Amino acid sequence: MDDVFSVESIYAELRGRAPETQMAPRLDAMRLAMDFLGDPAHSAPVIHVTGTNGKTSTARLIERLLLAHDLRPGRYTSPHLEKVNERICLDGEPVDDRTFVRVWDEIRPYLQMVDAHLAEQGEVPLTEFEAMTALAFAIFADAPVDVMVLEVGLGGAWDATNVADAQVSVVTPIDLDHVHMLGETVEEIAQEKSGIIKPEGFLVSAVQKPSVAEILLASARENDAEFRFEGVEFGVTERTPGVGGQVVTIQGLAGRYEDVALPLLGAHQAENASLAVAAVEAFLGGGDKELALDVVRVAFEEATSPGRLEVVRNAPVVVLDAAHNPHGIEASAQAVGEAFNIKQLNIVLGILSDKDARSMLDILRHHYAESEAFETRLYLTQSTSPRAIPVEELAELAVEAGFDEDALEVHERLDNATVAAISDAAAREELDAAVLITGSITVVGEARVLLGG
Repeated sequence: MDDVFSVESIYAELRGRAPETQMAPRLDAMRLAMDFLGDPAHSAPVIHVTGTNGKTSTARLIERLLLAHDLRPGRYTSPHLEKVNERICLDGEPVDDRTFVRVWDEIRPYLQMVDAHLAEQGEVPLTEFEAMTALAFAIFADAPVDVMVLEVGLGGAWDATNVADAQVSVVTPIDLDHVHMLGETVEEIAQEKSGIIKPEGFLVSAVQKPSVAEILLASARENDAEFRFEGVEFGVTERTPGVGGQVVTIQGLAGRYEDVALPLLGAHQAENASLAVAAVEAFLGGGDKELALDVVRVAFEEATSPGRLEVVRNAPVVVLDAAHNPHGIEASAQAVGEAFNIKQLNIVLGILSDKDARSMLDILRHHYAESEAFETRLYLTQSTSPRAIPVEELAELAVEAGFDEDALEVHERLDNATVAAISDAAAREELDAAVLITGSITVVGEARVLLGG
C-alpha cells in the first residue's frame, strides 16, 4: 500500500473532516457508504442507545450483560477519553491498534469514492463522525460480532448510527443539550431522539418528563414497537450505597434481581443498570424471559465507567466525572454528597463553549458553595480543546453565579489547576478534603492522562 497508517495518523485524518455541526442533517451519505462497504450496518442485530446523559454507562452495562451470556458484543460509543480506540470495542475491550489500522486501510478507498460522489452532488464529503461510524461497522462485521451496541453521537433520527435497524431501542433520560442543533425544548429533542425506534422493534425507556414520554410512546405505537418504561414496568426497588459503589435490587421486565453489587457511584448509575437489564431482557427474550440472577451479578460485579464518578486517587480522594451539562452536574452533585464523607471539596472545572455553563455553575453553587456540610473551593481552568470556554470568561460567569471570589482560583492550564487542587486538599487532611475534576469530557480525559487513571 502507498500509505502507512497508524492509529494516530488515522485519527488526524478523521479530525480533518468536517464536524457534524457544519452540515445539514442527513442519512443518505451513510447509506451510500454502507452500499460501497457491503452493508456492515446490518451484519449483526443492534441495541441502539440514545438520550441526554448516561448513554455510555448504559451501553457499557449492556455490554457486560451480553458478555456474561457468552455473546460477543461490539460496542460503539463517543467521545473517547484518552485514545480513539476506546470508541470501538470488541469483547469489552478497545479494538487493538492492528485491527483498527488494517480495517481502515481496507475501507479507506471506498470512503474516498463516497467522498467523490458526494462532491459531484455538491454535498459535504463524509464527516468525521460518519467516517468513524463506517469504520466501527466495518470492524464489527470483520470480527464478526453477535450483537452491536451503538450509542448515538448526536440526537437520533439523523445520527450516522441510525442506518442500522435496532432490535431494541434504549432511551436514557432526555433533557436540554445541543439545543442549537436538536431543538430548544425537551419535546423537540425527544422527537429527534425517538427516530431510533424502528418498526416492530422494542423500546426501553428511562423515566422521562410526561411530555417526553408521550412523544416516545407515540413513536413506538406508530412503529408497532413494544414499549416499556422505567418506573412502570421495571426499575430499581432497593439501593444501598456503600464504599466504592452500591448494592441494588432491580425489578426487570421478567425477573427480580436482588442484592446485585454495582461498583459504580450514584443513584443515576443504579437507574442505568436497571435500564441495561431491561434492554437485555428485551433483546434475549422479548421481555418475557428472566435472566439468571448469578449471570446478572457476575456481569455487574466488575462493571466500570471510566471518567464517570471514577475514583483515581486516594489520600486525598480524587474523583473524575464527565458531567458536561446541567442534567449531568445535578446527578453528579447528588452522588458526591451521598458517597463521600468530606468537609472540603476542591472542584476543578472546565466547560466547553457549546454548553450551558451558567446553569452548570448555578447547580454547583447550590449543591456545593451553599452547602452546610462542607466548604467548597473552585479551581477554574480549560482543556486544550479549541471549544473550551476561556478561563477568564468562565471566572466571570462563576462570579455572576454567586461564587465568592475568595473561593476561586484561575488556572489557564489544567495540570496547574489539578496540582493546586490536590495539594490544597492534601494539606487539609484533617478536613477529609477531596478533589472533583469535572465539566467537559475533554477536561476529564486530559486529567485522566495526567493522573494515570
